[in-house]
Amino acid sequence: MIRAAARSLAALSLAALVAFGVAPVLAASNDTPLDRYLDGLKTWRATFTQSLTDARGRARSTTSGTLVLQRPGRFRWESAPEGATPGAQVMVADGRNLWFLDRDLEQVTVKPAGDALTATPAALLAGTAPLRVAFEVQAEARRDGLEWVAVRPRAADAEFRRARFGFAGLELRRLELDDKLGQRAELVFTRSERNGEVRADELAFTPPAGADLIGKPVQ
Repeated sequence: MIRAAARSLAALSLAALVAFGVAPVLAASNDTPLDRYLDGLKTWRATFTQSLTDARGRARSTTSGTLVLQRPGRFRWESAPEGATPGAQVMVADGRNLWFLDRDLEQVTVKPAGDALTATPAALLAGTAPLRVAFEVQAEARRDGLEWVAVRPRAADAEFRRARFGFAGLELRRLELDDKLGQRAELVFTRSERNGEVRADELAFTPPAGADLIGKPVQ
């Protein structure tokens, strides 16, 4: 469950959210908190906690971690269950490939980033697809002190059914993700930084020595 949620959110996915470039200027009728958030976004860094519930609303797991984005097309998502070593699962989009490391299994999976990131929240945040080409976007009623925007992928084979982004001004505070199995992942973001410095090594990945590699990276 934890691995499935991490992949859905970050790459498949959060994480990942959203090439990872600046979103185009949109008409006023399309002006939502999400549009304003993406306008001028170059990098973003945050810590998060994530809770997962099943289709019956039963709690399944809680994880925490960090997310670093750099537009276009790059991000690093690290997460771990409560009590586990930080970075138990690591997902990195380096501009060519999407890497997923499971430290417990000593296993690395790699896929071409373009194929793996289509119609996912990571693609949206990372800017790998034009917002309204890949997604239906609708502003929702204010709740919990936040402005909400719902996003639904247009592609029938997308990895999620609906995502809701909760904003306080230009701060992304929450993300609710409903997957195809009826599960819901809820992320709360803290200690976020917009358009700060991101080092090149943060968005690079080298498989650990001894790890099994599944897939072939694009060179």
